[in-house]
Amino acid sequence: MKKSFIQLHVAVFLAGFTGPFGRLINLNEGLLVWYRLLITVSTMWLLYYFTKRLQPVGWRDILKLSAVGLLSALHWVSFYGSIKNSNVSVALVCFSSVGFFTALFEPVLGKKRINRTELFLGLLTIAGIYIIFHFDPKYKTGIMLGVLCALLLSFSIILLRGFIQRINPETALTYQLSGAFMYLTLLMPVYLHYFPTDYLVPDLSDWIWLLILGWFCSVLAFQLTGYSLKKLSAFTVNLNFNLEPVYGIIIAFILFGENKELGWSFFTGLALIASSLIFHAILLIRQERRLK
Repeated sequence: MKKSFIQLHVAVFLAGFTGPFGRLINLNEGLLVWYRLLITVSTMWLLYYFTKRLQPVGWRDILKLSAVGLLSALHWVSFYGSIKNSNVSVALVCFSSVGFFTALFEPVLGKKRINRTELFLGLLTIAGIYIIFHFDPKYKTGIMLGVLCALLLSFSIILLRGFIQRINPETALTYQLSGAFMYLTLLMPVYLHYFPTDYLVPDLSDWIWLLILGWFCSVLAFQLTGYSLKKLSAFTVNLNFNLEPVYGIIIAFILFGENKELGWSFFTGLALIASSLIFHAILLIRQERRLK
């Protein structure tokens, strides 16, 4: 259990850089995700093939994992769209609502009772986002895209966890993200028709950020997350991923000075979200002591 938590928090720390990198990369959100997936998927196939980490998988599982990949691709596009339409801090705070959606939908999909405590902690996060949304209407589009990205991620994590119980994380993630790349490639002509841009090929600076994003914040972070899902519930993983906004916001404050752009409503909402993390940590500690 402790090893799983360490793996999870290293993954969360690496994921904290994805938001700031999204602002540093000049591509629009669709192309940014396409190039990120290109690097990530190519690296996974090469790395896991030569290290013999890929196990045989039936066609049904491949198709299902590919479908989960579509949700992941749309999650990333909406996440970076949120950043482009607001800023890193607002997008990451909205991302925190993934805990609420998981608490709501994991019991439904898993056919078990809703955990009222988990639902309450998720509602604290929603309350924090509402305060920001209500008092900072200039971030309206970014907030809506941020909440959408959290909803999509929630379903992705819940569905992926079922596969990782019987397929090793490297194999499951490789097929999932291959599906994400395939679907996004098919959708890209339509996307570029409605969101045209002249900047199609990254420059040297963007390539550097994309490689770091693909290798460390994607391949390594996803592998560690996959291992943690073997021992931890989807809700625990998602709620702990609320630390991603904390890391990302601190980085955004340092790099971009976003703290000067944000008012009291943002920090009030952030305080509610942080409180949900603290309560959840206390509950986990008590639960582990009872098991001992």
